[in-house]
Amino acid sequence: MKRCALLLFLTALLSAQSSPEVEITAEPHHNLVFTNDQVRVFSVDVPPHTDTLMHWHRHDYIYVMLEPSEVVNAVQGKDPITVKLQDAQVGFFPGPFAHIIHNLSQPFRNVTIEILQDEKLHHSSAKWDEDRALNILPGGTQQILWVKDGIRVSEFELQPGGVAPISAAPYLLVAVNDLELLQTEHNAPVSASMHLLRKSGEVQWFPVHHWSNLINGGRTAKFITLEFPMARTTATAPRP
Repeated sequence: MKRCALLLFLTALLSAQSSPEVEITAEPHHNLVFTNDQVRVFSVDVPPHTDTLMHWHRHDYIYVMLEPSEVVNAVQGKDPITVKLQDAQVGFFPGPFAHIIHNLSQPFRNVTIEILQDEKLHHSSAKWDEDRALNILPGGTQQILWVKDGIRVSEFELQPGGVAPISAAPYLLVAVNDLELLQTEHNAPVSASMHLLRKSGEVQWFPVHHWSNLINGGRTAKFITLEFPMARTTATAPRP
């Protein structure tokens, strides 16, 4: 069954290769949910046994998977490859390129984060104390995955009551599961905290800030952070 579906896809791909590419904002499986001068964030949902249009990624981008999936990635001008992706997997792709995603299995869901200032950040002198590490936190862990384009990407897992210290740099938080977090200042009482509720796949942008801790106020919390070099940003609402 899977082989038959793949053959049908490859046949369709030959036709699609000669079709005009579309911009990512015109690809119907990519829903723009947030944008500012640093990032464009898309919620991506491709049902089983369906394809995206051939679409462009004009910028470097980071993706966060929200569930396991198996897809065929057909990059324009290259042979298609089959890829198995894991829940909470985080990856980086340099742009620009155009491709089609063919979903072979269960729903393909991820958050795709375009780095709008990638050309500038390629030459960034931003340095981080750690660019790869596993830090043991009070009631949790922070795994620093890598630094790309001067952006430090970390995976957090907090048990109930666990505390994650956050730097003052601007950052984007991506919820892997449903979150109930409290933002507090250093040594401030929990009563002075601010609540942050986000469902799986939702994001929150934090500009340069004075908050220094995230406390898990619910069940086990998993989230990804992208810490950016210090810069001013202006958030705008996505176009309908």
